[in-house]
Amino acid sequence: MLIIGLTGGIGSGKTTVCNYFSALGTPIIDADLAAREVVTPGSPGLVEIINRFGQSILSQNGTLDRSKLREQVFSDEPSRKELEAILHPLIRQQMDKKLADLKAPYAILAIPLLLESGRREGIDRILVIDAEESQQIARASQRDHKNENQIRAIIAAQCSRKDRLKAADDVIYNTGNLEHLSSQVTDMHNLYLRLAAKNS
Repeated sequence: MLIIGLTGGIGSGKTTVCNYFSALGTPIIDADLAAREVVTPGSPGLVEIINRFGQSILSQNGTLDRSKLREQVFSDEPSRKELEAILHPLIRQQMDKKLADLKAPYAILAIPLLLESGRREGIDRILVIDAEESQQIARASQRDHKNENQIRAIIAAQCSRKDRLKAADDVIYNTGNLEHLSSQVTDMHNLYLRLAAKNS
C-alpha cells in the first residue's frame, strides 16, 4: 500500500482536502484525531501529561483541556519539546495500528507537524497543501476565532512555507476556489492510484 503523508501550515486547507480525498474512497488517518484518542481519561498518555504538567491542565470533567495545555507550552520551547516527546510516539503507535487494518491501494496520513516532527519513515510521498500566508491568517482567524498575532505566532513556530515546499513530492495549491481545489485532488488521486498499481 502506498503511504502519503499530507501536511501544510495552519489554515492551508488540510481538512477540506482530506474530505475531498475521503469522498473519493481514500482512507484518511488523522494525527489530530489520534492525538485526542491517546489522552482520553485514564489513558497512560494523559497520566504522563498530568505527572509532568500538573492537574491544572484538566477541565472540570477530568478530560484534557487542550487550550490550557497549549497556552502553557506554546511560548516555552523546552516544555513543548517535553510534551512532544510524550505524545509523538503514542500518536504514531495509534496511527500505525489503524494503518495495519487497512486494505486499499493507498492511504493518507494527515500529519500537520509531519516535517517538524521529522517523521519520514514508512511514508512514500509527502503531499503539501499550500496557501498564501494572508489566506492562512484569514481562514484560521475565521475558523478558530484567534487574533492575527496568535496565528502569526503559530505560523512562525511551524516549518516555513519555503522549507515545506522544498520537502514536498507533490503540492496542492489551495489559493483559488473550491472547484479548482477539488480538481487538483482528483488529479492527485488518479496519480496515486497509478503509482500504487505500479508498486503492487
